[in-house]
Amino acid sequence: MKLAEALILRADCQKRIAQLQQRLLRSAKVQEGEQPAENPETLLSELDAAIAQLRTLIQQINQTNARTVFQNATLSDALAERETLQMQRNVYSNLVDAASIRQERYTRSEVKFFSTVAIAQIQNQVDRLSRNYRELDAQIQALNWQTDLIEVSRET
Repeated sequence: MKLAEALILRADCQKRIAQLQQRLLRSAKVQEGEQPAENPETLLSELDAAIAQLRTLIQQINQTNARTVFQNATLSDALAERETLQMQRNVYSNLVDAASIRQERYTRSEVKFFSTVAIAQIQNQVDRLSRNYRELDAQIQALNWQTDLIEVSRET
């Protein structure tokens, strides 16, 4: 199995767990004399199996990321770089949004606001960070489809 396939399975497994949780909550209590729509014990068994599958997938994905070479580092390092690029981009973008807010003044006695940052310069940084993120993400995605998932022992 390729790493990209395992990532898709992980997302599907996380969705399944969330759905099972909702079904469990709906079946957790009923009115006296009624039966739950689904058997909670069966749902708990399905939940435990899904969580065990998720644990194995996460272990395999993490080990694969840590052992896969990406440029002069590992795929784990590239993922950290991508995450921090996105974080930095979001902060700068929010700063541009906050500094760009126009407030209409209807009288001279109303407070006037001024931007304290160079909006155009920060917007250029947002654009640069966005481009860097997209390029890195494309490289990571390509590698994910080329990399075989590392199998781990299921004894954990």
